[in-house]
Formats: sequence, structure tokens, C-alpha cells
Amino acid sequence: MTTVRSLLRHLLHCSFLLVAFAASQAHAQTAAPACPATLDHSAARLQDETPQNLCQYAGKVVLIVNTASYCGYTGQYDGLEKLYAQYKDKGFVVLGFASNDFQQETGSNKEIAEFCHNTYGVKFPMFAKSSVTGANANAFYQSLFKAGAQQPKWNFHKILLDRNGKVVGSYPSKITPDNKTLIADIEKTLSQK
Repeated sequence: MTTVRSLLRHLLHCSFLLVAFAASQAHAQTAAPACPATLDHSAARLQDETPQNLCQYAGKVVLIVNTASYCGYTGQYDGLEKLYAQYKDKGFVVLGFASNDFQQETGSNKEIAEFCHNTYGVKFPMFAKSSVTGANANAFYQSLFKAGAQQPKWNFHKILLDRNGKVVGSYPSKITPDNKTLIADIEKTLSQK
């Protein structure tokens, strides 16, 4: 009889542990932010062309910028890095997409990465050279356009997404990273949960 009671207690304890484990797993799955359609894409990292799932930025406020090394706006790298450094701990990220759509990004991905790091100290995520305009735009940019973002007319065009992957706004190249309107939009979007 004691053996049966002991066995029943053991089985009851194991059942409790299984239920607790299942509940913790369900909570862990619901706690992670869902990946919005705008971010549900892969892009090659600039430095080594390793594919990166953009879902890793779900739940963050994201500023997407098409970049080029030989443009009058190239100096914006400095301001973008400062924005990233200032707000990254609050859930903000800048994503740079190298592009030669406007014939001002002629180097290899490795050369572009070295230029960004050595010249501007860029630490925000950068992605391999691809098209960001028209019918040839990469799948990520096409999803942004479908979600209401404006297409870049030049390098350093900016698109801001909220934590749910919704387009907050599009900003032309002349809007610099220290622009008061852009900063106000970033801060307002960061304050929303």
C-alpha cells in the first residue's frame, strides 16, 4: 500500500511538473513579439553576406535607410550612428541597406562594410547591396511599399516603422538624422507600446 501511495505521489508530482513546463513554454511563445509581415524577410548581412532574419527586429522601432558611399548625403552615416547609439537601449534600431540604384555605390559588400566602419564607425546593422526601388526592389522594400512607405527617390531615404511593423512615415534624403521632426517621430513611436 505504501508503495502504491508513493508511486501515486510520484506520478502526481510528474504530472504537475509537465503542466508547469507546458505553461511556461506557452508563456514564452506568447511573450515574444510576433513577426509583422513587413519584417518577415531575410537579408544578407553586409560584412559577410550571411542571411539574417529581419524578424529579429520585431517589437522594435525601426528606421530603414538606403545608403551609398559616394553620395552628397553619405555624411548622414554619422548622424544615423548617433541616433542608433542614443536610442538603441529604448528599443530602436537603424537598418542600413546599401544600394547602387542611383549609381553611387560601386564597391563590393566587403569594401562598403570597411568604409562604413572605418570612416563613420557604423555599428548599426547593415545589409548587402540590393535594389530598393521599382520592380527590382528587394522583397523587404516591396513589403514596405505595400504597407504605405514611399519609394526612395535618392540615397538616404528613411522609412520609420513602429513596434508592430507599421509604417509611421517616410522621409526624403534631405531630412537629416538630427532633423527635429524625425527625432520627434522616433521619440513618439518609442513611447508607444
